[in-house]
Amino acid sequence: MFNTKSIGMQSVSGSAMKHTRDIKENLIRAGIATKGVVYCLAGILTTLSAFNLGGEKADTKDSIKFLAGQPYGYILLGLIAIGLLGYSFWRLYQAIKDPESNDRSGKRMITRVGYAISGLFYASLCYYTIRIIINGNTSDSGSSQQGMVAKALEVPAGKWIVMLAAIIFFGKAIHQFYKAYTEKFAKKVKDGALSAKAKEIFRTAGKIGYVARGVVICIISYFLFRAAIEANPQEAGGSGEALSFIENQAPFGSILLVIVALGLVAYGVYMFVKAKYRDLSAV
Repeated sequence: MFNTKSIGMQSVSGSAMKHTRDIKENLIRAGIATKGVVYCLAGILTTLSAFNLGGEKADTKDSIKFLAGQPYGYILLGLIAIGLLGYSFWRLYQAIKDPESNDRSGKRMITRVGYAISGLFYASLCYYTIRIIINGNTSDSGSSQQGMVAKALEVPAGKWIVMLAAIIFFGKAIHQFYKAYTEKFAKKVKDGALSAKAKEIFRTAGKIGYVARGVVICIISYFLFRAAIEANPQEAGGSGEALSFIENQAPFGSILLVIVALGLVAYGVYMFVKAKYRDLSAV
């Protein structure tokens, strides 16, 4: 005889698992799309700044502060916070579970550490967004990068800690260029999900975006090297300072700034497509 009770329980369990998986997948896709929004805003605001049209050289926090000042801004920030939580969850899930690989090599472990760092960064950005919603205050007390470097330099071997951070950022910049060159990022899109033309746009946006990110991260690495060598936290800086650094390169600084800013917009577009078509079957 069939055990109908057991079959029923299995059916309920399977349905619950599918429901949980759907929630996870939707949260992850929302997170990826939110990252695209943040990068598009940063690129657009920076482009407007280059043409003196009222924008500013913007990093991720500046993009969030911009949304706070818009009509229904706090509703938008609520959606952004949910998305950032989703992206943070995805990165930390990759770091802990590594669902897309059975590789346990040292190289893979470095990749997982990178996922963890990314997850923590976007968790802090989510916290920053929630803090604005609760407190209604978008003001910052100086550069967070400079603050962290200052604290690092206060401890023994602090200069070496900052130097190590510079090396890590430089390695990340090289990895962005590597991704752009090899186009490996395109392999994680569902097979047959995009038409040939759409896939070409996706690849092009991804390549341009990764190069732009690589340039910005490389400059951040340079700032950290300088801060370590001179033992001066004021030499450190984040994405906003990196974009200002590009603009100040005579005689073509403004042109270079526009190119990099449009590259950040391209990265945002790439993230939008990725949000819809990323293969998440392993989740």
